[in-house]
Amino acid sequence: MGNPKILLFDLDGTLLRNDKTVSGYTLQILSKCKERGYLIGISTSRSEQNCLGFLREMKPDILISSGGALVRVNNKIICSSSFSVIETKSFIESARKICGMDCEITVDTCDAHYWNYKSNPKERDKSWGDSIYTDFTDFKYEALKICVDIPHPSLAQELCGHFSGLDSQRFSDGNWYKFTKSGITKEKALLAICETCHVAAAETVAFGDDYADIGMLKICGIGVAMGNAVQEVKDIADDITLSNEEDGVAAYLEKWII
Repeated sequence: MGNPKILLFDLDGTLLRNDKTVSGYTLQILSKCKERGYLIGISTSRSEQNCLGFLREMKPDILISSGGALVRVNNKIICSSSFSVIETKSFIESARKICGMDCEITVDTCDAHYWNYKSNPKERDKSWGDSIYTDFTDFKYEALKICVDIPHPSLAQELCGHFSGLDSQRFSDGNWYKFTKSGITKEKALLAICETCHVAAAETVAFGDDYADIGMLKICGIGVAMGNAVQEVKDIADDITLSNEEDGVAAYLEKWII
């Protein structure tokens, strides 16, 4: 690989420490990368509104949010894919029938992030920002991404079986599953970005730690797994850096990129 042009980072478990902050060291290294002409990108399963609170100091050139359902380059939307209002309502109703009427659900829309947690997440984690509580009764918004807390994989399979054109992915830190329109992934978003920026996928370096990052790390020029990544990510990565708690992203960039 020659000189990369795009540096792409997952948020949770990658760029963010466990307390959901970006260290001063990491911000300093990212600033140096921007000064040298690298395009800085974020690729996260968080909603755009939810992750913006982490990024004000960074001002990324590229933002992939909701697992690839919404993609911006220089603040311009280049890709957006959502469930219709009817599809969103039908999915929520099916999730409740299969997983229980009290199952926990989150929904990303273009403008907000909604949740029905039994306890207020804002009280234990300030990173939830302006997320909105709803009981999802008569929910009338298009959804970029829907997440459901599903206690058993068979129930997730049953839920997927009720719909065609779904892409689903389990998160490693619990029983949460992400659902988007079919084909909506971080790797597809990366290819759209490369086309827009006239950059080859081989000219990108991507960092990640969880299952949803595997495709992105496979197609980029160099895929870097965090020290805290699940084993499946480490197995396909080109390189492994320190953990997110040890500023693994900054350490790698300082050694190999700067």
